[in-house]
Amino acid sequence: MSAALERFSINQMTVKQLDLPELVDACLESGVPGVGLWRAPVQSYGVEATAKLIRDAGLSVTTLCRGGFLTAIEPAERARALDDNRLAVDEAATLGTDTLVLVSGGLPAGSKDLHGARERIADALGELGPYAASRGVRLAVEPLHPMYASDRCVVSTLAQALDIAERFPAEQVGVTVDTYHIWWDDTAPAQIARAGASGRIHTFQLADWTTPLPEGVLNGRGQIGDGAIDMREWKGYVEAAGYSGPIEVELFNDALWARDGREVLAETAARFAEHVG
Repeated sequence: MSAALERFSINQMTVKQLDLPELVDACLESGVPGVGLWRAPVQSYGVEATAKLIRDAGLSVTTLCRGGFLTAIEPAERARALDDNRLAVDEAATLGTDTLVLVSGGLPAGSKDLHGARERIADALGELGPYAASRGVRLAVEPLHPMYASDRCVVSTLAQALDIAERFPAEQVGVTVDTYHIWWDDTAPAQIARAGASGRIHTFQLADWTTPLPEGVLNGRGQIGDGAIDMREWKGYVEAAGYSGPIEVELFNDALWARDGREVLAETAARFAEHVG
């Protein structure tokens, strides 16, 4: 494995066209030491089977995506969300990762109450945090770019994420730092330092910002080096804050998904070495 790739992890969504055995083989071919997994393909393959596959290959699981969607008002819907997040914690523990990434959820239908939605997230974390800690899993609240606030994530900045996370012990709840979602925010470097001071940077993810964004915007994450974000600058911020863990590249991109997955993984590893490692 190249020294430039020692901290590199490929998020499964970047090469979702590869099934799990193909992903493992491609990681071994390209010298990639870690993978960030997603629940749906893991469940399809089998959680125990996935854990064995990854373990036997000598790879590490850096995160599991995703838990969250904790903004429901209706009691039965809220109960289902809590149950699903407990299951996600169990899956993370079985897979051998200590980090479950949370996408908190958007506004419930008919609601315009951002503050209320954020408070319901905090209420849910009060229940989920101790359970996760009992399984050796940390919850990593991920702020998403404000364009997702209505339908996907009412937590839009690191400051908002930390305001919630800091209500709980750091071994229970921290944050995800993702360049794609925070690069525009000139307060983010100070918030990264704030997160690092209390040991709350639970994962660091990369994606570049390219324009024009595609229709629907969800699948607009650019390949490393293709866009406006200085990846080494952001790596410097998290390292100055004390983070020395894996660095995941997580790309939602239709053009990348249309290509050969092994080629995309090899390209992503090379871009990581050039622009990050």
